[in-house]
Amino acid sequence: MAHLLMVESWVGAMSRLLPRAIREGGHEFTFLTRDLHHYLRTAPEGTAHPLLGARHVLTADTNDLAALLPYVERLHSVFGFDGVLTSCDYYLPTVARIAARLRLPGPAPEAVDSACRKDATRQLLAAAGVPGPRFAVCADRSEAAAAAAEIGYPLVLKPVDLCAGMFVRRVDDEAELIRAYRALDGFPVNARGQRRAPLVLLEELLHGPEVSVETVTFDGSTQVIGVTDKSIGGAPSFIETGHMFPAELSAGDAAAAQETAVRAIDALGLDGVVAHTEIKLTPDGPRLVEVNPRPAGNRITELIRHVTGIDAAAACVDVARGQRPDLRMRETGLRSAAIGFLVPQTAGVLEGVDGGDRVGAAPGVLELQLAEPGTAVRAAGSNNAYLGHVMAGDADGPAARRRVEALLAELRVRVVNR
Repeated sequence: MAHLLMVESWVGAMSRLLPRAIREGGHEFTFLTRDLHHYLRTAPEGTAHPLLGARHVLTADTNDLAALLPYVERLHSVFGFDGVLTSCDYYLPTVARIAARLRLPGPAPEAVDSACRKDATRQLLAAAGVPGPRFAVCADRSEAAAAAAEIGYPLVLKPVDLCAGMFVRRVDDEAELIRAYRALDGFPVNARGQRRAPLVLLEELLHGPEVSVETVTFDGSTQVIGVTDKSIGGAPSFIETGHMFPAELSAGDAAAAQETAVRAIDALGLDGVVAHTEIKLTPDGPRLVEVNPRPAGNRITELIRHVTGIDAAAACVDVARGQRPDLRMRETGLRSAAIGFLVPQTAGVLEGVDGGDRVGAAPGVLELQLAEPGTAVRAAGSNNAYLGHVMAGDADGPAARRRVEALLAELRVRVVNR
């Protein structure tokens, strides 16, 4: 049995899936956080959050690396950790440095830094010849305006160090560029109390379907688990409205996406990671969007598990322990699985979601999750504002997405202003 150190977590699916994977693997973990209530607030009333299943729950300033490293060394001398991990993007660099300090398995800190900074990813991959959009890294509005004129509208503006699509906006002219900049100026600190880098990334707008390539890199070799498709809505934001695994692609497009992802992981120098690499399939070929050196979010790992039997969360646990994960596919009875999200259109208070009982009892439904009445609702601008989801599978072929879309259409969200 291994004892893992988990430093912070996402509050969504992975805050439950990663503890489950640790427990089902016969291991235990210590949870280290700067604010336990950040997680407890998301637990349904009357239930214990899975993170509380830790052997120890400890509090420390996880944003102060200089103080955190010697503190974790002292913990290690007492508990003897076998690995360190997180599911939260904002703490991936911290975990890589802890692993290096404790001589535990883990990717090179410099590689994780580069993957977690969108500007560094762009620059390194461009130098390595991995195809991506034309881009510019801008320190202020005047630089952005000049770069936009050179690249040409429409563009995508991205903060270099946020995630979940936060403040990523399509801009079609200079007025929209200024509005996007102003919105970002009002968010100088991220949700975990970390100050943002004062840089933005401008990229040409890529056209074509977007997919993600799910991989595990271990001992210098990357194995592809599969390719997931993605639907996007919420313009001018880029909100993920659904996914299906496996993506319904031609063999050529699937192979091209996989090759691009593997090249990007190699160019960044990542090893000892489960990764989720996003790619646009443009008319000119695949173009790299970003590399995330952690398991996919939005319950994509569950779609994969339902179809292939591969548990990407368990693979993350194994890699953190320095063990080669079991990535053999197993027969599950499903050929595809999809998820669709309820994305709010207006702000207010959720009065209810009609149709839930009917949808939950429908054939092929794997999961139905709906927000509780009384939930505060805000118009979605990122992947953080969903009001629930439907997940369904197809035993015969790639029809899971169509099934989910039909089920979502049966749900009626009632939001009132108070």
